[in-house]
Parts: sequence; structure tokens; C-alpha cells
Amino acid sequence: MENLKQHFSTKIDSAAAEIKDFLAKHGDKVVGEVKISQLYGGMRGVKALITETSKLDPAEGIRFRGYSIPELQDLLPKAPGGNEPLPEGIFYLMLFDELPTQEAVQAVTKEWQKRADVPAHVFKVLDALPTDTHPMTQFVSAIMALRTESEFHTAYRDGINKKDYWQPTFEDVMNLIARLPRVAAYIYRRTYHNGDHIAPDPSLDWGGNFAHMLGFNDEEFRELMRIYLTIHSDHEGGNVSGHTIHLVGSALSDAYQSFAAGMNGLAGPLHGLANQEVIRWTLAMRDELGGGLPSKDAIEGYVRKTLDEGKVIPGFGHAVLRKTDPRYTAQREFALKHMPEDELFQVISRIYEVVPAVLEELGKVKNPWPNVDAHSGQLLMHYGLTEYDFYTVLFGVSRSLGTLASLIWDRALGMPIERPGSTTTKLLKEEYDA
Repeated sequence: MENLKQHFSTKIDSAAAEIKDFLAKHGDKVVGEVKISQLYGGMRGVKALITETSKLDPAEGIRFRGYSIPELQDLLPKAPGGNEPLPEGIFYLMLFDELPTQEAVQAVTKEWQKRADVPAHVFKVLDALPTDTHPMTQFVSAIMALRTESEFHTAYRDGINKKDYWQPTFEDVMNLIARLPRVAAYIYRRTYHNGDHIAPDPSLDWGGNFAHMLGFNDEEFRELMRIYLTIHSDHEGGNVSGHTIHLVGSALSDAYQSFAAGMNGLAGPLHGLANQEVIRWTLAMRDELGGGLPSKDAIEGYVRKTLDEGKVIPGFGHAVLRKTDPRYTAQREFALKHMPEDELFQVISRIYEVVPAVLEELGKVKNPWPNVDAHSGQLLMHYGLTEYDFYTVLFGVSRSLGTLASLIWDRALGMPIERPGSTTTKLLKEEYDA
């Protein structure tokens, strides 16, 4: 297997030529029209970005370089004796636009293993924070502390040619991804296990070693980490974290600055933080209904009560999808295989049977079906990772794979600084009320 960085360099010229040729033929054509309602509605649905790594289809769900989640569960290499795809494989696919061989995935694993050492000062930064600091705040602080290692920062200061920007960006991305599991596990152990840290096991794959450092050596949990880190890895470019990483990176901020900015977006309750809100809501519902496995009628009553109070049902609805999220389905299949009798799984299943019909009846959302956040907490709870304030950190570690692969391509293709225009309500009224 040739060097990963050398292999990436062979992809750039052909990709750049393809884009140049396409622009020459079609650059003046109009993609779509923007409505005034979209200007005020968060640019919802406006096609304004190029993100090659994945595409979210409203009817079919997420596809990574054209492959659906079920296809990737079948096609991506797996750990010896395992059944779930290795996250190294989805990263390779998104970066190189080719399905990896077992040898290619092993090359990614080895590359991350040798880059995984975290500088001591990063742990000192974390230890300076109160242990009750939210894990996402700790995570972003650690990422920024890692920026002392940025090769792009050094190369730019020394006067690198812009056509070579991708090379130190590649190094920064590979180093950052390699170190994120160690950082995240350190946060988990200091916050919830009295600083009883677990040393990395360099013989394990990226997801398996992450599970080990968290303190879970059950092989099923390692398999859960592999599928979790794979399916959360990317979700096209318009979501808050993905867009933010691209936007900040477009200013030639390095991978650490860009990724930290994206993680601050992921920490919002309308984005990645929703996964902890789902389990919080579910446990509160079960407690209020007397514990155990509530009836469908009882769940429906609680759902209607939640909606009547002007609140949302976390984990249902999606800005783009108009069907059950395939990532939800992948997690449900994992639960059906490994824990069909788990009571909390049965609660989640009943919620799935009840909520869509209520939301459809009330017309609360365009998509009444569950998204990825509706299931992930139950799986983690089953294996003992019950501290749901930490769940968004897991999401963040995974999201690095797609967004940072995209960042390498942004620099390889010389993507410009992002600077959309804006207007004012007064000017719009003068134009359209006249």
C-alpha cells in the first residue's frame, strides 16, 4: 500500500481538471432561485455549497460518495471477527472516493496509531477546568490546545506556496483525528471516573481503542463504537458543524481552529446536543409514567402533553429528510441483534410506534419520523455509558472524519473564502412593496 499522502496527491489534478472543465461548460447556468422566505428561514434548502464527501437525499437518506449505509455495512472492511464497518474505511472512502481494501484500512489504522500521542500540555489544560465543566466545552478547549502542533500554521507563516496548502492541512487532519479519541476518553474518565485514566492499546483499531480508553472492553461495545463512528461521520455540507468547519477553513484557519469552531456548533441543542436531550426526555417520561415499559396510550398522552406545553419531541423530524433516518435504522438493527429484550430499547420502540402518527395528525413537522439522535443514547445506556452529557463528544469525534476529509479537499482545490452577500429588510421592502 503506497503512502496515504502520496496516494491523495494523485487525486488532485484530475479532480481539479474535472471541476475546471465543468465550470467552463456550465459556469453561467443558474442552479436555483432563492425565495425571500429562505433569506429569513436560515437559507433552508438553498444550494450554495460543494461538499463531495456525502449527500443527503430527502427520500433516500445519507449517501457517502454515493453509497448508502446498508451498502457500506456490507462493503467496508471490518475488524477481525467483527461485523460492523471500521471507521477508518469510511474516512478512506470520503477522502479518496474509492472503496478501501483491507490493506488500505490497515494503512489508515497504522497511520493514526503512530500519530496518536497527545502532548502533555493538552491534559494540563483539561485538568485546569472544573470537572463539572460540560464535556463539549472541555473537548473544544482540548482541540484548541492541540493547535500548538499545527503544521499549516507553521508552513503558512514560513511562506508556503498556495498550491501546497493541502499538504500541511493533510498532516494536521491526520494528527487531529488520530488524537481525538485519546482526548475524548481523557475527558470522560476525568469527569465521570475520578481521573482514573486508561492508557491506549496501540494494537487496536481507532474505534476499538476509543472504546478501550473509555473503559469498555466488551467486544459488542467495540462493535457499537465502530458503527456509531461510521454513521455519524458526515451529513453533507449544510449542517451547522459541517458548514462551520468549511466556512472557518475558507479563511485559511487551520484544521484545529476550523474543527473547534464546528464543534461549538455541534454543541447546540438544535444540532448535536439533541442526542443527550433525547435520552433525557425519554428517562423523564418513563419516570413520570411510573417506570418500566409504559403503554402506548400512556406514551401518547405524555407526547401530547409535551407538545401542548410548547416543547418539541427530541429525536423526531429533520431539516432535510422525509423518511425514517437510515442511521436510526442501522442502530435499531444493532439493538434487535444484540439487545432485543432491553427494556429501554422497548421503550424507544414504542415511542417510534406512537410519535410519528401524533406529529402527522397535528402537522407539527414536515418529517414526523425519527432521526439519528432518537436511538443512539439507548445503545450507549445499555452498555453502561449512562452519562448522556458526554454523548455529543462521541458525535464530535465521529464528525471529524467527514468534515476534515472535506477540509483537505478544500485546500487541495483552492476553494475561496466564503462570503455570501446580504441585504436588509428595508431594502427588500423598497424593492418588493413598490
